[in-house]
Amino acid sequence: MSSITELKDTVNTKTLNLVLLSIATGGIYSILWMYKNSPTIASITKKPIVDDTYVIWLAVCVGLGSAFASTGEEAFDIISGILTLASAVLYIVWAFKARSSLQDYALNVHKVDLRMNAFYTFIFHVYYVNYCINDLPEVKRKQEILTGTQPTQVQS
Repeated sequence: MSSITELKDTVNTKTLNLVLLSIATGGIYSILWMYKNSPTIASITKKPIVDDTYVIWLAVCVGLGSAFASTGEEAFDIISGILTLASAVLYIVWAFKARSSLQDYALNVHKVDLRMNAFYTFIFHVYYVNYCINDLPEVKRKQEILTGTQPTQVQS
């Protein structure tokens, strides 16, 4: 049986760092994080999220949407809006697939009821998924305390 910290240790990204690096790189870092960690999450949870092509198309939508936004032409502005909307949808779909994968993993492997807020998943997508990955050991610790299944410690 795997350790509850295996996923957190493998992904190894603090949420604040993810947010700050995404801001500093104009959103590119979050795409790179998804590209690097989607296979990792899928291999540990044993449930596929997305393949590399999905993340590449997300990057194409973000990149072309940004490129067309700065032209000043009305037609390109419309295309830019459509591509920006498409990239938002791709982020959200990824987040809900990752959410489902994490919840199933926590329940089936570690017997932890990981309750991930659907609204937060929708609004914060990649960042909320990373937060929940980092919070998984703490959720298990709290559940063990509440159910009384935590090993007793000998007091001296």
